[in-house]
Amino acid sequence: MSGVGKGVATASIGKILQSYGFSTTAVKIDPYINCDAGTLRPTEHGEVWVTLDGGEIDQDLGNYERFLGFPISKRNNITTGQVFRTLIEKERRGDFLGQTVQLIPHLTDEIKLRIKEVSDGFDFVLVEIGGTVGDYENVPFMFAIKSLEREVGRENIVYVLITYLPIPDNVGEMKTKPTQTAIRLMVEQGLVPDFILCRAKVSLDDVRKKKIETYANISSDNIISAPDVSSIYEVPLNFEKQELGLKLLKRFGIKQKKKPNWDVWADSVSKILHPSKIVSVALVGKYVTVGDFTLKDSYISIHESLVHAGAANDCAISVAFIDASEGVDLSGFDGIIVPGGFGSSGVDGKISAIKFARENKVPYLGLCYGMQLAVVEYSRNVCGLSAHTTEVEPSVKDKVIDILPEQGVVKEKGASMRLGAYAANILQNSLAHSLYARRLKEDSELITKLPIERTGIISKNVVVEVHRHRYELNPAYLSLLEERGLVISGWHERTDGTKLAEFVEIPSHPFFIATQAHPEFRSSLLHPAPLFSGFIKACLLKKQLVVPAEPVK
Repeated sequence: MSGVGKGVATASIGKILQSYGFSTTAVKIDPYINCDAGTLRPTEHGEVWVTLDGGEIDQDLGNYERFLGFPISKRNNITTGQVFRTLIEKERRGDFLGQTVQLIPHLTDEIKLRIKEVSDGFDFVLVEIGGTVGDYENVPFMFAIKSLEREVGRENIVYVLITYLPIPDNVGEMKTKPTQTAIRLMVEQGLVPDFILCRAKVSLDDVRKKKIETYANISSDNIISAPDVSSIYEVPLNFEKQELGLKLLKRFGIKQKKKPNWDVWADSVSKILHPSKIVSVALVGKYVTVGDFTLKDSYISIHESLVHAGAANDCAISVAFIDASEGVDLSGFDGIIVPGGFGSSGVDGKISAIKFARENKVPYLGLCYGMQLAVVEYSRNVCGLSAHTTEVEPSVKDKVIDILPEQGVVKEKGASMRLGAYAANILQNSLAHSLYARRLKEDSELITKLPIERTGIISKNVVVEVHRHRYELNPAYLSLLEERGLVISGWHERTDGTKLAEFVEIPSHPFFIATQAHPEFRSSLLHPAPLFSGFIKACLLKKQLVVPAEPVK
């Protein structure tokens, strides 16, 4: 079923193979007809992950990057829509003259081609097929994988089934029947599982393992227990306790290149599970509830970035996901985050939250829309302007947030925003500069790989963050805002000389910083995003749990 943890399991297997010395990448197949995840609603499909090269992708790619520790291209996401669009474009160009274009072999050949292209240069490629075994829309991808098996050889491909074993309350016993059904449906497609990862609330017992072994006709050694854990970063450690890495290599007939060392990873996990401190954070957003359920998948990268920052500060993070459309008392929180989003829903609640944080000296971190609305709030309540974003109020007098004239008229919603990695010049001696000081060298190397339109005109201190937005802080208001105390501490300077605000901050506030970017898309367990780490330190200072550190020179 969906949400069972395929993405985390895939990322964990990739991390394990890395630990044995092998280069590993991952591909996510999404069987929907959308060309990408950019137009999907987060409450239905989860967060839209943005890659450095500007892809709007399923959130599972976020787990891949967080576990594998390097950027993954938008080419590593394959959707039915992409494949069909490519085939139709080829047919219209005449690439198939004289041929009848069909699902088999043309569609399946295109799928195989895309997998091969992104796997080039890696020892292993993990291919995650989204959805559920038996879904009609998955059939072409299953067929393509079976065809790929014939090309590369059965000895060079391993099939892993991730299945859920429920424990109905009225029965009180773990049931294997859904797993048996999944195995049967998988075998009907010609794919026989080599390994079965058994997801459940508790660990798999020997009785259930023996039953699955008999039905699947595979060794019980290859039936891996995958119980619920407190942190997703425990998953590879749990798999390794069952020697999944060595079992995979044995199945491939490959020897390990090096002995794994999980000490640093395990230490970070230990700090997540057994922190010495705790802070409470209010995340005030709009993609929070569906019916009677509160979701965190809409903001999963922000949540994980807080976990990373918490581990780095030996601190647990209690996150409250607050619906911005409802009035909420924020006085009990140690910090406030307003994340990205679109449209007018919940805007007034977000602006009220920002005002509360500014006036009451509560640490504030604004992300994308959270920066734009911070500018709106400051323009209204400090500068005295009749200000808003034209996304919400097109005829507002002071268009402090607007679509710039040179951006033109938006004709298509998909992939039409400022997407991917962009360089930002950082103001010397600002809060942004102190937070990013240790990452300046790393980003200076990354900048060399960006196209000129994303690099712009750069200065001495430059960082790179990922973007996903259409509206900008109107450059016409920069001088007025700065005169009234709002510091533009980071900017992207286009090649035509136009400066686009990337970071804003209030020096008189203990910690008030907002960015037009999405720093959560570059955070990982061992390398927390600087803004999040600084935010958590500020929350701890508010609780007087730490001594302020000396600023980085």
